[in-house]
Amino acid sequence: MPQFETTGTYVGQKVQELRGDLEDLKTQISDHNQRLQELRQRTRSAARGYHGNVGQINTRLQLGTTPGNPELVEMWNQARQRLGTVEQTVDDMNQLSNEVSSTTRLASYLLESVQAAYGLSGAVEKDHDQLAILEDSTNRTVVLIDRLANELSSDIARQNRYLQRERADLSTLSLAIKNGEFYGESLSNQAYGTPTPASSTGSSDRVGRDQPLVVIRFDQDNVDYEQPLYSAVRRVLDRRPEAGFDVVAVAPQGGQQSALGLSRARRQAERVLRALNEMGLPPSRVSLSATTSARANVNEVHVYVR
Repeated sequence: MPQFETTGTYVGQKVQELRGDLEDLKTQISDHNQRLQELRQRTRSAARGYHGNVGQINTRLQLGTTPGNPELVEMWNQARQRLGTVEQTVDDMNQLSNEVSSTTRLASYLLESVQAAYGLSGAVEKDHDQLAILEDSTNRTVVLIDRLANELSSDIARQNRYLQRERADLSTLSLAIKNGEFYGESLSNQAYGTPTPASSTGSSDRVGRDQPLVVIRFDQDNVDYEQPLYSAVRRVLDRRPEAGFDVVAVAPQGGQQSALGLSRARRQAERVLRALNEMGLPPSRVSLSATTSARANVNEVHVYVR
């Protein structure tokens, strides 16, 4: 914006003051924009490192590895730290957004002040000519700050969606490392429909009546069920996004050990339920119940689709 000629009038003096305010405003906007670019660069850098870690982990899992491999645990910790950097950057973006909002209000006030100056008495034509230039420049500045505010809002919303998805995937990846198996994307990133409600009478009566999706037999100390369970649930959700699941603990029926067996079966079912949650399946999609069955020889956990 060109330098304004001093007219010696009160309005001319006001024009000079408003021009100084506008220059200060432009400096603030430039600082805001520079800060946004720095935050974007920090996000890109952290995200590249994060996806590099995740890619290495998934490759190792697909090729085959040991449960709880400390090398993969270290990579996972690095990935979590880098995702934490993205989280901090989003917090910084929110703070910057508040500052931009304050600057937006200042820009609107400045524009109103410039427009109000036309009504001041004692002006010469040169004053109004300079006010017109000042008004045009202020209008352009208002457009710039509005655009910056919109970009910030869009960035924050996009990064929050990204973080929600990656936190869920990281949780599933942690379970995969623990078991030394490759799963895939978190179930929480599934596009869900309205869930089918659980039966009002409970789900334990489905044992022996309905075909379970998965039966996990706890006939040894360490039962490897997570990968088949994940795959089965994923296939169902791909076909039926509205599906819910009933997890039922089943203990052998009869004998003095029946109550003890049912308690143990319920704890095993709770572990299956936690595994589903760690895979990203929302808790609202799963019910838990327990029963005994004459058909069971060992403790079992049945997973039914509803």
